[in-house]
Amino acid sequence: MTGGALLVVGDVVTDVVARHRTPLAPATDTAAEIRTLPGGAGANAACWAVRSGCDEVRLLGRVGTDAADWHERALRRAGVRPLLVPDADAATATVIALVDGSAERTFLTDSGAALRLSPADWSPGLLDGVARLHLSGYLFFAAPSRETACRALRDAREAGVPVSVDPASAGFLAELGADRFLAAAEGAETLLPNADEARSLTGRGEPESAAAELSRRFPLVVVTLGAAGALVAEGGAVTARVAAPPVRPVDSTGAGDAFTGAFLAARLAGADPVRAAEEGCRAGAEAVTTVGGRPPAGPIGPA
Repeated sequence: MTGGALLVVGDVVTDVVARHRTPLAPATDTAAEIRTLPGGAGANAACWAVRSGCDEVRLLGRVGTDAADWHERALRRAGVRPLLVPDADAATATVIALVDGSAERTFLTDSGAALRLSPADWSPGLLDGVARLHLSGYLFFAAPSRETACRALRDAREAGVPVSVDPASAGFLAELGADRFLAAAEGAETLLPNADEARSLTGRGEPESAAAELSRRFPLVVVTLGAAGALVAEGGAVTARVAAPPVRPVDSTGAGDAFTGAFLAARLAGADPVRAAEEGCRAGAEAVTTVGGRPPAGPIGPA
């Protein structure tokens, strides 16, 4: 299906990105460059989809009233149509991203309002004019948002809208359990894990083996490998390996989200999975050369 809007249902997060060139020094100070930026896997992917040429991108997410206006301005400036649900009882999700000298990131995550997205926030009417639905895997890690994601997936399938899912977090997958996640995501057309998430979902050590196994459950599986590119798997076999452009990384935060957004934009434009994965790798490579998870943009003002 080409044309039509992309609807992303997922997390909107305030990121605090701390880049430290030396190892963390316990019980004392470590010098760092610290920035507060808009983020969230779902929101980042939506912004990168716009950056990659998708004409209409909508984002459904739940945010605290503390930062709702700031996030809405940031999304609109990026070209995303925000469908944000304000939550007066929980603060906006916040992630502290500790980025070391190799650009690798470690997250401290307070999911806040993001995983309080409830079935009452969802309506099948949100699919009007939508050609693809993307679900951020973070939604699957709490009962209310998991039920919402499952309803959205079911309604999209009934409407003939293909659905993609990003498993989001190997750590949270381990807590939830692979079987529970796979059961909740059943019916998705495309699964977009990174190598660690693919291993967590299958127990297979090699990304190729994990990708092949997952593609027996989902029609299309694309496993991202960071600087090594991506694997495309269909029908129980890896069908392509795509290289990533070489770059000097600054911050790997949001690289997978950039891949997802560009991949989905390309699929909406009619690209086959390999071509879409190539576009995803290009966006991911661009993402690691900037700080934070969003495409480069001008200042949006304080929260």
